[in-house]
Amino acid sequence: MIEKPVLSGLLPEDIASLMPGEASFKGTQIFKWIANGAQSFDEMTNLSLELRRKLNSDFLIYSSSVHTLLRDPDGTLKLQVRLQDGLMIEAVLLCDREGRKTACLSTQAGCAMGCTFCKTGTLGFARNLTAAEIVEQFLQLERNAGTLQNIVFMGMGEPLLNLNAVRQAIAVLSHKAGRNLSVRRITLSTCGIIEGIYDLADKGPAVRLAVSLTTADPELREKLMPVAKSQSLHNLADAIRYYSEKTGHRCTLEAALMKGVNTGENSAQNLIGFARSLPVHINLIPWNRVEGLPYEAPSSKEVDFFCKALENAGLNVTVRTKRGSSVAGACGQLGKTKSDTGMPVA
Repeated sequence: MIEKPVLSGLLPEDIASLMPGEASFKGTQIFKWIANGAQSFDEMTNLSLELRRKLNSDFLIYSSSVHTLLRDPDGTLKLQVRLQDGLMIEAVLLCDREGRKTACLSTQAGCAMGCTFCKTGTLGFARNLTAAEIVEQFLQLERNAGTLQNIVFMGMGEPLLNLNAVRQAIAVLSHKAGRNLSVRRITLSTCGIIEGIYDLADKGPAVRLAVSLTTADPELREKLMPVAKSQSLHNLADAIRYYSEKTGHRCTLEAALMKGVNTGENSAQNLIGFARSLPVHINLIPWNRVEGLPYEAPSSKEVDFFCKALENAGLNVTVRTKRGSSVAGACGQLGKTKSDTGMPVA
């Protein structure tokens, strides 16, 4: 698929190892240029002309390209990215009221988890992304939106099922010679892959963890999230507790609220029972409409009732502000893995 080595997903020492005969600091110079947004080797003016020619001949900086750029009036930016094998993925730039910018990155093309309320879950699984393809989403968002402060791995796919590539991407983006992004500003969201949570806790990096819980009713969760059939709530709670103890981070429980599905008294009490003994914050996400899926967004009355029930039980709760829905960039709406035509779709 890729004939030339791609440098965007490599650390300085990895780049240097591909250039025998060159001084090792050249790897760091190239790494810095890539982190600063260089699009071609010709921009790397502190390298000799001869070395730049060799780099152009032997390597690629990027393995992917921006196919379409979409902007929401609320400041959300969505990139539809074409991979070298023709698959399409999406990455989103979110901007909060304080102006802080967060990159929402994908880790897989499609998703095998099949969550019934998520557009990506309807696509099936194509493949894992490489570390380069993950890093490039961040760099392309930053190129179009300016300096970013945070990363959330909440795009297409399940990050814990592509953990090696995610780890490598984080190592690149947090490297002091490059973007130097603190791992405390990185959040990984999982649908509840218990083995992966333990692996991340034990081997790092110590990013912040968010768990897409949706409901703590075992039967309903299995219907909404097929992964729950093999990942019990009891074992998931143990894994969340372990992660928090190991890293010192309070985890986030995410619940996508759907009208008449998981917003009633029983759903609230089940969630309270699950979360009460855990060091967690709860993020309620009113469901974002996805054409063809059999759900509706909850009313403000349902959301208020659910939120107050959790708060009255002593839990820390936030209701997420809806952003990016006009470009299908909101939570649960990402879902383009193939281009319909060869032209931009904006």
